[in-house]
Amino acid sequence: MFEPKNFDHLLGIFSDVLLKNHFTLYQGYVSNTNKLLDELKDKEGAVFGELKRRFGWEFNGMRLHELYFGNMSKNPKKLNGKLLKQIEKDFGSFAAWEKDFKATGAMRGIGWVILYNDNGKLFNCWVNEHDVGHLAGCTPLLVMDVFEHAYMTDFGIKKADYIEAFFKAIDWEAVGKR
Repeated sequence: MFEPKNFDHLLGIFSDVLLKNHFTLYQGYVSNTNKLLDELKDKEGAVFGELKRRFGWEFNGMRLHELYFGNMSKNPKKLNGKLLKQIEKDFGSFAAWEKDFKATGAMRGIGWVILYNDNGKLFNCWVNEHDVGHLAGCTPLLVMDVFEHAYMTDFGIKKADYIEAFFKAIDWEAVGKR
């Protein structure tokens, strides 16, 4: 069984109301993942198939939130070293990468923006739903939640303002360890 992680150390990055609501949503993914694992033990046929499909949504919702919260800090570390060099190599400059990542996050719709690593090659990717759009075999390095629950309480419909605030909280040391 999975246990929800405690991310209370992030309180203050955005409003406590937004973050506590977001933490509760994440805890729901953990709970639902565990429930589905139990339910799948004794199901078969069409019910099994539907539960199995739902498992990907709940599990990825749990993991993506862990990665998202895990790459933020109230005292973020700056980007340097190997990851910075790879970003500059693959995107031409950090500024070009940042522009691409932010533009991906500003696209219409809900989902996730993920900086993926595929054997040393970096990609910014839009993931529409928790379980749709992942690059198979790639490692997520930086994860940004762009579902409305991640920003509406504090930023209303100003997603670009949320993205700027998120960037100020990126802990590049945590990202680089991935």
